[in-house]
Amino acid sequence: MSNEKEKWSPEEVKQMLGAVSKEVPPLIKGIMESVFSEESGRNMGKAAGALYKELKASGIPDETAIRMTENYIAAFTNISKIMKETSGSFGKHRGDDSN
Repeated sequence: MSNEKEKWSPEEVKQMLGAVSKEVPPLIKGIMESVFSEESGRNMGKAAGALYKELKASGIPDETAIRMTENYIAAFTNISKIMKETSGSFGKHRGDDSN
């Protein structure tokens, strides 16, 4: 839009949303595959171990260090769940149940 007062036509909005609904799910899938690959899993395990080790070295009590490490790992799990749900919702809005 070159002029702030211009409005998007319904057809333009429909075209943009159609493009987004086609492009976003594969993008999310690609991100998930790269973030949650076997190699990424190994790296996350190493990172979780390093986090736990650092927490313990800093004097954090064992129970707290374990809980913080579990929360760290859970953050990745939650991101995956959100991405899967988001990817699936795009397909459902398009009428495509294959996602």
